Amino acid sequence: MTVLSSNDRKYRRSPRIPLLPQKHYDYEPFEVGFSGASFSGAVFNLSTTIVGAGIMALPSTVKQLGLIPGIIMIVLGAMLTESSIDMILRFGKASKSATYSGVVADTFGGLGRTLTQVCIVINNLGMLIVYMIIIGDVLAGTSSDGVRHSGVMEKWLGQHCFTSRSVLLLLTTLLVFAPLISFKRVDSLRYTSALSVGLAIVFVAITAGVAIVKLIEGSIRMPRLVPELNDQASFWKLFTVIPVLVTAYICHHNIHPIENELKDPTQMKSIVRTSLTLCSSVYIATSLFGVLLFGDQTLDDVLANFDGDLGIPYSSLLDDVVRVSYGIHLMLVFPIVFFSLRLNLDGLLFPYAIPIAYDNRRFFSITAALMGFIFVGANFVPNIWDAFQFTGATAAIAVGFIFPAAIALRDTHGIATKNDRIKSWVMILLAVSCSTAAICSDIYSIFNFESEIGS
Repeated sequence: MTVLSSNDRKYRRSPRIPLLPQKHYDYEPFEVGFSGASFSGAVFNLSTTIVGAGIMALPSTVKQLGLIPGIIMIVLGAMLTESSIDMILRFGKASKSATYSGVVADTFGGLGRTLTQVCIVINNLGMLIVYMIIIGDVLAGTSSDGVRHSGVMEKWLGQHCFTSRSVLLLLTTLLVFAPLISFKRVDSLRYTSALSVGLAIVFVAITAGVAIVKLIEGSIRMPRLVPELNDQASFWKLFTVIPVLVTAYICHHNIHPIENELKDPTQMKSIVRTSLTLCSSVYIATSLFGVLLFGDQTLDDVLANFDGDLGIPYSSLLDDVVRVSYGIHLMLVFPIVFFSLRLNLDGLLFPYAIPIAYDNRRFFSITAALMGFIFVGANFVPNIWDAFQFTGATAAIAVGFIFPAAIALRDTHGIATKNDRIKSWVMILLAVSCSTAAICSDIYSIFNFESEIGS
């Protein structure tokens, strides 16, 4: 066992070591009684990292691609994600690096490390702003195309100052987020992560149940099995859904923090496979039943579809259960994504300082600054899905596929197999082509929308 004295803590650390201490550094009060994270706790934490807001956009994605290509893409995304995570774990062991940015730094130097951390910060910051906006939509309601969608608190309590969006988000920040983001270990979130996964399954179960009832009644039409290409615009629109699929599986930033706390780090590969299998099943079920239930009326955020009559008894109650359960789900996803955001921003700003867990002033200053920025962003960002697509097409693709593939192709330790190199080229080609096409398509949509307004 390694025990560090108080003087050792004053030494500058290498960017390769964990941004938080590993489980065997037991010289601080919050370490007492911690013998390592369990397999189930790690699975729940990793699964919660994966299943976030992306699940709401998947039914619309599958609607655009068609049922068969859409489900194939979900499975392919899981397989490529497993391969990319396996690469960073193996190269992390070879380089004795216990952080994602440390693995990249071992291959590409300090610039690679900085670029990795910048991409993680951009991706996670964008995701958390999106989460908070959706939570605000669920609680306080939103307006779209001149149509007012009431929030659950507004529906239950009426329109008052305390049911306004800003007040409800402030209360959520103080009463829910503040306690959960104050934990200094990712394993401390295992119970909230388990509840979060359970709530995601509740959403799938309700969607499936309603779809099956309506299928038995014969009131559901068969969805499109393949994409419908009417013109050039519809063709380019297919590429805008790829970043949603990529973003749906991004969890690479939490791989090393979770592995560092395990009782048995050799279980990490099984944990990744179990989590991806669980999340893929949730994604496929959500997409299948969501498209079956709403068909061509499936909105970009399928949660917005649960705002009216579902055509079955107790429709209003089911709408509320779906929206509330998903809102709470996102509240519990928030701290697990915030965890790696704080670590990587700290590593970016203070690369040679002592671990942030042992500097309370730095820990709470960075936490407060990030939380304030996210809160302001959630109240002023105009269109979350454009931002969602842009971060997915840039930072998320880099974190999820480009960096791991580049590490394997560079192969500074000579451990990459022929299969690794083939997968790496496939990931890079898919990532670059899809990212370029998605960004160009978004730009085309923006200018086309502006030209339609001008005419």
